[in-house]
Amino acid sequence: MRQMRKSDRQMPAPRALEVFDNAPYITMSMTGADGNPYAVPLSIVRSNDTTFYFHCADEGEKIDCIKSNPMVWLSAVSKCTPVFEEEKLNFTEHYRSAMASGEAEFVIDKDEKIEALKLICERFLPKYMNFFTEAINRSLDRTTVVRITLKEPPVGKCKS
Repeated sequence: MRQMRKSDRQMPAPRALEVFDNAPYITMSMTGADGNPYAVPLSIVRSNDTTFYFHCADEGEKIDCIKSNPMVWLSAVSKCTPVFEEEKLNFTEHYRSAMASGEAEFVIDKDEKIEALKLICERFLPKYMNFFTEAINRSLDRTTVVRITLKEPPVGKCKS
């Protein structure tokens, strides 16, 4: 686990996972074949303590980066509130953030792909699950699903 400069703000891994669950999106950072960094906010969902999924088209810079170097870095913020502390005359921010590193790989197994897409839909559009099967039948073959497996427990940080 990485060491944090202000260790009193460090959250245990289960709370860091909650940050990922509550963040409106998660930024995934990668390294391209040319060595340049690439980061993109995504609608990522967690299936357990070490596995995350997202979906995308079958081509583009994300795909190229993962093929070139499957190591990725996830970061998320689930709370971000600027605060003025009148008693201290101090500007600060209350936040909850989390980070984790993992390895990305393309999901080939049809059942795992469907389960991952179901998790994504249940998280972001649960009211529309009655249309899920129809959407899967229409677009599963042209949808890429990526699994990210964490290599170590996530690290979270908060100030409330």
